Amino acid sequence: MEISLRGKTALVTGASRGIGKAIANSFVDAGAQVMLTSRKIDALHAAANEMDGETDVFAANAGDIEQAQACVDATMKRFGKIDILVNNAATNPYYGDTLGVDSARFDKTFQVNLKGPLFWSQAAWNASMQNNPGVILNIASVGGLRAEHGLGVYNLTKAAVIHLTSQLACELGKTRVVGIAPGLVKTLFASVLIENFGDKLAAALPTKRLGEPEDIANLALFLCSDLASWITGETYVIDGGAGVRSGAM
Repeated sequence: MEISLRGKTALVTGASRGIGKAIANSFVDAGAQVMLTSRKIDALHAAANEMDGETDVFAANAGDIEQAQACVDATMKRFGKIDILVNNAATNPYYGDTLGVDSARFDKTFQVNLKGPLFWSQAAWNASMQNNPGVILNIASVGGLRAEHGLGVYNLTKAAVIHLTSQLACELGKTRVVGIAPGLVKTLFASVLIENFGDKLAAALPTKRLGEPEDIANLALFLCSDLASWITGETYVIDGGAGVRSGAM
């Protein structure tokens, strides 16, 4: 089945690499116009040059509210509307016991991972979606649904993003708000976990492999398309079966 986003405009944060880049590419392939944004302009141009469709780029820090507004304004000026917002950008500057975190790294994690999605959504809503309903997609994590050592602070932000997804869906009506909670995906962002635990974790999965960015992009494409027009407020786990016991025989 071909999923089409023809006639749609999407804005994707954290789009220069990993999951964000894969989502942006899948949207372009489906016919959407896509604004790619992340902190580094050179990386954005490199990513956009790999895509075969109508794109533009804007450098912005996802945790900076003024830069978020500037990016939304640039998207409106370039494309005239925002039908889809993907809040993908995230950071994780701290690994360790939750009570061991310092204030600066705690604040940075929440600034990017929670305050970012809220205020990017606010900007897109005010600029376009309030009058022309669209889709907001929040990239959370399976960590937002469970406790685990080392990632407690990061997971707190992702648990909040999952709740933010349902809360905004309740408030925004015809603008659908959906979420994806990936398991361990092979990206630079997760490289430390993959190098230290990847083989062991993959072997324990029913699917016997870690995720690829394209796995998440495929689900994102469906959720942001008209095929999912009766879905809102839900966050979907995609983790290769980590949440179930393997019944392989």
